[in-house]
Amino acid sequence: MNSLEGRVAVVTGAASGIGFALAERFVADGMKVVLADVETAALDRSVAGLRANGADVIGVRTDVRDLDAVTALAEETISAFGAVHLVCNNAGVETGGSFLEIPARAWEWVMDVNFYGVLNGCRVFLPLLEAQDEGHIVNTASVAAFATGTATMTPYCVSKSAILGLTECLAIELDTAGSHVGVSILAPGPVKTKMPESERNLPQGVTAALEPHRVALMEQLKAKAAADGLEPAAVADMVIDAVRNRQFHILPHPDMALAGVRRRLQWMETGVLPAARRAGT
Repeated sequence: MNSLEGRVAVVTGAASGIGFALAERFVADGMKVVLADVETAALDRSVAGLRANGADVIGVRTDVRDLDAVTALAEETISAFGAVHLVCNNAGVETGGSFLEIPARAWEWVMDVNFYGVLNGCRVFLPLLEAQDEGHIVNTASVAAFATGTATMTPYCVSKSAILGLTECLAIELDTAGSHVGVSILAPGPVKTKMPESERNLPQGVTAALEPHRVALMEQLKAKAAADGLEPAAVADMVIDAVRNRQFHILPHPDMALAGVRRRLQWMETGVLPAARRAGT
């Protein structure tokens, strides 16, 4: 996909953060964009802001946990623009706590949004991408997929590791089959987004984790992102480059990702259990 002019992109989790930055960048490159998000008011504001600058975009409220909702998103995309060329499965959430204190519903929410949301996006959109002359999928994981073990964030780490495994397998399968559809994994570290505030969207019946060490850790994560986090626009630039170059790994924080891999390898080689990671490291 060397030229994005006139192509169609779908971005989930598009009302804010990395998702909105992706939508902005795609619009700047001449793409038509479908913004999908579960937060209706934020989605409407984002769509209105892009349209005010002349962008050809639509917004579709989508709960990515629901396969039927993702199918409806695809149908609305084709109805509005007649095709789809680039899909960014970007929606993500986080909650946690000490392992035995995390309720089953919290696990289900994180896995349903983070992993099944990506899986649903791949299952629904891949046939449409293969029907076009060109296509690309970008799945958003996290540096936590490589660097696991951050205290109180086990569901998040598990879900992002699952996204990594899914995306690696999909990329290998498509390449082996000679498919023209490219696949990338986006695995950022600290970015200036609302990810540390994900519990604002907790489903009914699930309460935020209020263990003191968990609350303190989330405050550290927010501070780290605010002070040192990348701007979402910088991440969007990296995604554009990866799509154009058919690049699999998109690592905005390569040192963190590689350190996580080396830490795991050292554990395998020595058998010495590593210490828990601090948030944002």
